[in-house]
Amino acid sequence: MSEAALQQNFESRIEKDEKIEPNDFMPDNYRKTLIRQIAQHAHSEIVGMMPEDNWITRAPSLKRKAILLAKVQDEAGHGLYLYSACETLGVGRDQLYEELHDGRAKYSSIFNYPSLTWADMGAIGWLVDGAAIMNQVPLCRASYGPYARAMVRICKEESFHQRQGYDILLTLCRGSEEQKAMAQDALNRWWWPSLMMFGPEDKDSVHSEQSMRWKIKRFSNDELRQRFVNMTKPQADLLGITIPDPDLKWNEEKQGYDFGEINWDEFWQVVKGNGPCNYERIEARKKAWNDGEWVRKAAAGYAEKYTE
Repeated sequence: MSEAALQQNFESRIEKDEKIEPNDFMPDNYRKTLIRQIAQHAHSEIVGMMPEDNWITRAPSLKRKAILLAKVQDEAGHGLYLYSACETLGVGRDQLYEELHDGRAKYSSIFNYPSLTWADMGAIGWLVDGAAIMNQVPLCRASYGPYARAMVRICKEESFHQRQGYDILLTLCRGSEEQKAMAQDALNRWWWPSLMMFGPEDKDSVHSEQSMRWKIKRFSNDELRQRFVNMTKPQADLLGITIPDPDLKWNEEKQGYDFGEINWDEFWQVVKGNGPCNYERIEARKKAWNDGEWVRKAAAGYAEKYTE
């Protein structure tokens, strides 16, 4: 079959919502787009453990500690699923890590902010994982089979993460005035970075339009961000805390909330590596990689010895 015929067949399968599998023909740009997006997603899961890991030993109860530990372990598993999906596209895991460590690969901007109080564990679960669910549920229908199948399990676990985060804040908001103020402070600090999680505005997004044509993504950044705001405002009202946006108001005509302007200068500074915790996050990943070298060598030696 000629290159043109293969391309035509690929486009036809995309149009019919058929899954593209690793051994199927795919254009180079489709493969590169998948590698960039899935790798960024995988890196985000791994780096995303860091804002929470320092609270495992300081959780207020054994129950909360066990839940948080299970959540962080889930995130590690999500990263492994996604790195495996990337490997089906012909890129090695060592290469993916190298690109993260030297700055060529990105991860979600949200994880470059510090977690200052226990209430941040609630805000991260409720807002960050809530935004992740909003973004990731449509990815269960992504056109690339291994990615879509990985997302099914990931989304099920992320829904639990969101519920436990909301439960933390609900408990704080039903507690003392000081505890409720802690919850409000966490919302104040995490609200705007959570909206930035969906990426730049559609007019400034380099990749969204093509990704949507190939049905890797199903909705644009701005569509997903609007859905998130619409979902989250009533939840904040139930908690009795206030979203830090004086321009947030219901728009009857569009049946959704209008909200204020995002600080895009801050967003791009964080993306470029100038956020509060960018340096700390990457240095921690490099240290973990170097400290784990002996484990990789031992595993490789075992495999070589017993695989003949």
